[in-house]
This record gives sequence, structure tokens and C-alpha cells, in this order.
Amino acid sequence: MLPVPLPVEILPVAAPWFDLAGLAVFAASGALAAAKRGQTFVTLVFFGLITGVGGGTVRDLLIGAPVFWVHDARAATVCLGMALLIWVTPERWWKGEALGWFDAVGLAAYAVYGAAKALGYGVPPVPAALMGVMTACVGGIIRDVLAGEPSILMRPELYVTAAALAAASYVGLVLLGVPLAWAAVIAASAGFTLRAAAIRFHLALPAYGGRR
Repeated sequence: MLPVPLPVEILPVAAPWFDLAGLAVFAASGALAAAKRGQTFVTLVFFGLITGVGGGTVRDLLIGAPVFWVHDARAATVCLGMALLIWVTPERWWKGEALGWFDAVGLAAYAVYGAAKALGYGVPPVPAALMGVMTACVGGIIRDVLAGEPSILMRPELYVTAAALAAASYVGLVLLGVPLAWAAVIAASAGFTLRAAAIRFHLALPAYGGRR
């Protein structure tokens, strides 16, 4: 028998902070994608917004929730603030792997938040975990398509896998009765650790070898 759907009121207390952390990092990555191509400030804001809210928008539409950034001015404000930060700071600040590490934090946080929100709206466990993955990854997919880069879905690196680990771990821990705060921290840590290992050691999934 399937477990009773979780009411929306029992989202983790820290859930809004997970949401804002993921939003800020993804907005920064979107604004950077535009900045590296010498675009205008308006384009930076657009890239930051679409990257930051893209996954959450798809999630909310699918689970029947009010689209979060339409009803909460903080979301658009964070995206605008990150775009402004990218615009006024030297490019050298954003070179190397620094953004990749921040992105790893955002990926894990957003995956956990997306899964938690889906459970809160009565979505069954497996689809709820998938909602976490979509929350964490769809914005980046949109960013890559608009920037003309290979989508994260088409790269062998452990990116979507890390989001899946975070989201699935959270759902599993909640079903096992682990307190929500601990479940969120453990799951986000697991997703971040896998993504960090992929960045540090260039871990990737094996590619399809074709029929032999």
C-alpha cells in the first residue's frame, strides 16, 4: 500500500533557504553564460531569470502548485541581484571551477527542495523524486539551449545523476521516518558529494557503445 501523501505544511523548516540557495546559484550561472558572450545587462537578467526559475516553474505546473516566482517577489529579486553582481564584477572572479562548486551546492539544494515540495503536494514518492531532478536540471537545460551549448543531458559527466541521488535520498529518508531537517541535510550532502567528486576526479557515466 502506498504511503499517505504528506501535507504541504510539513516541508522542512529550512526549505525556503534551500530554494533561495539553488535559485541564486543557477541565476548566476545563467547570467554568466550571457556575460561570456558579451551580451547586454537585459540579456544577463533574462538568462539569470530563466535559468533560476525554469526548473521550479515546470515542477509547479506539473504538481498543480502556484508558480512560485509569480507569487513571491524574492525569486525575481534574487535573479536580478545575481545578474547585477555578475555585471559589475570583474570577469576574473568567475573563472576556473569556482562557479562549478557553487553550482554543485545549488544542484543538491534545489533537488531536495523540489522533491520536498512535490511530496508536500501529495505527489507519490517516485514522481516526487523525479520532480526534484527536474527542479534542479531544467533551468540549466534551458540555459544551455539558449546559449547554444551542449545540454547537460548530452554530457556524460555526473550532473543529473547527482540531482537524482539527492532527490531520491530525501524521499527515501522521509519514508523511513527520518526527521525532515536531517533528511534534507543528508540528502543534499549526498548529492553535493557526488557532484563534487565528479568535478574533482572528472567522473562520468559510461557512454552507449552500440550493438556488437
